[in-house]
Amino acid sequence: MKTMVEHVEIEFIKGNIAYQPGIEAVVNAANARLTTGGGVAGALHDAAGPELYKACKPMAPINPGEAVISPAFKLPNKYVIHCLGPVYGQDKPEDKLLKNCYKNSFRLIAENQIKSVVLPAISTGAFGYPIVEATQIALSTTLAEISSQKQLQKVKFVLYSEGDLKIYESLFRQICSNK
Repeated sequence: MKTMVEHVEIEFIKGNIAYQPGIEAVVNAANARLTTGGGVAGALHDAAGPELYKACKPMAPINPGEAVISPAFKLPNKYVIHCLGPVYGQDKPEDKLLKNCYKNSFRLIAENQIKSVVLPAISTGAFGYPIVEATQIALSTTLAEISSQKQLQKVKFVLYSEGDLKIYESLFRQICSNK
């Protein structure tokens, strides 16, 4: 699904977040130490090569809700924005920390004049955040942030499963119809 919101194209796909050519930055659902692991972080680190870990090491650790930026190395992107989402039921308040994760990612997007970005469903895998709640936060924060991002032209959500994709598309339609 593709649509325009203000001056920004919003797209939702099921796919491999580590292979998103033509997009300037990719957001990594990172762990605190900014190392490889499972899910999004594992896929991005594997595709980027060992240079990504070396570049991230001096920036670690980060706290839930924080974001940092690095080069993308062997990924087909220029930058990786690493943000640490909350572990559901452990990092409190989860909703504020997850919102800060997206807000801090968009702050780095603005600071680096990034025109296109790929986002995953942060904290919904191993960190256990319920997908519907996390999606509502991701979409509402993204929609609130894009109006101040004059350089931004495209936001692409790359989801791991068909079920997650359907939730994102459905909630996006609901949010837009309520405006």
